[in-house]
Amino acid sequence: MKIEFITAEAPLTRNLRQGEFIRFPQLTMPLLAALTPDDFQVHHTDEIITPVDYSRPADLVAITCTTPAAPHAYEIAQRYRERGIPVVLGGPHPTLLPAEASTHADAVVVGEAEDTWPRLLEDFRRGHLQPLYRAERPPSLTGLPHARRDLLEGRWYSKGVLIASRGCPYACEYCTLPHFYHRQLRFRPPEEVAEEVASIPGKPIVFWDDNIAADPTYAKALFRAITPYKKWWTAQATVAVAEDDELLRAAADSGCKAFFLGLESFSQASLNGTNKAFNRVADYRRVVAKLHSYGIAVQAGIMLGFDHDGPDVFARTVQAAEEICLDSATISLVVPFPGTALFSRLEREGRLLTYDWSKYNGKTDVVFQPRLLSPDALQEGFEWVRRQFYSLESIWSRLSRSRTGLEWNILRNLGYRRAIYRHTPPRPAP
Repeated sequence: MKIEFITAEAPLTRNLRQGEFIRFPQLTMPLLAALTPDDFQVHHTDEIITPVDYSRPADLVAITCTTPAAPHAYEIAQRYRERGIPVVLGGPHPTLLPAEASTHADAVVVGEAEDTWPRLLEDFRRGHLQPLYRAERPPSLTGLPHARRDLLEGRWYSKGVLIASRGCPYACEYCTLPHFYHRQLRFRPPEEVAEEVASIPGKPIVFWDDNIAADPTYAKALFRAITPYKKWWTAQATVAVAEDDELLRAAADSGCKAFFLGLESFSQASLNGTNKAFNRVADYRRVVAKLHSYGIAVQAGIMLGFDHDGPDVFARTVQAAEEICLDSATISLVVPFPGTALFSRLEREGRLLTYDWSKYNGKTDVVFQPRLLSPDALQEGFEWVRRQFYSLESIWSRLSRSRTGLEWNILRNLGYRRAIYRHTPPRPAP
């Protein structure tokens, strides 16, 4: 029997991401394939790389999708179902809205699939596929198989993706993680992670953990376990990582090249209002300088459109980001994903502008009424900020002072610049 795994990507965001030089793949389908018995033939289509080939034979199709990719994923599912091929939907959006997803699929997997996927396949063999599969408890990460990296086409430079842990102890208003993991932290044994790291060819790897340093004791043990393999790695953490020099030293010694930090805003009022008061804007410069002192670059997550963001937020954001020498940044519009506290609040307040999930991508559309700006002003200001931050002048200013990981940071910045300048028109200063 043949299974077609599809990592769906919305057409709008596919065009944006294809312009980037460095695009690390999602881990969901390669991991799901590793959980699939050997008597199934499997194929994976990553729509960032290749379109879906509907002529490829398949007995079962499994699609994972985020919220902005959901309408597109539903269209894919319909085409297969019209041919009598059963479809399973899973991933972030079906987990958030399983009732909606169930109208487009023969089965929906809610949450993590380590325990439910083998059960689903057994039901499929017997011809008794159930409409909903939900894990009864958070699965253990001990004994997790290595992802099927052979299924990642066109990714010769970026197949080194894996996880060491899942979950985050915080509950930011806009974040979907509390809905997925209920603020429960779980960890793979460091020696098992190290074994997988050793098996990955090449030097670069990315940990797709939600917060790799959430438990400092575990993080230090992990970093020491992977040190002998001399990889170059990046991961996501919070600003708290800068408070532990022993941890930073262990990270640097083990090959850490960058941390993605969710700074989100340079307005303390905005952070306080979204339940992220543990970020202190006054500390940002020190945090970035501390990581740079260990040779670790900082890629920041920045969002625009919080309730305290007024017309001055755009120039202030660019100025602050340049002053603290951010190496790079993922700049997005605030998105109230369904299932989050932010979505519920904006819906109660009558501020949602659309339920077209394809627009919930944080780039092409403002999907709610901002409190202090018009939707058009927010969209135009957001596009101006991205072009300014990735202007050649800003790239030179930031990286010449940071001087951290220049050989790949220049490439990353130019990749973002290329993607942004291809798809957003020049904007006058807001």
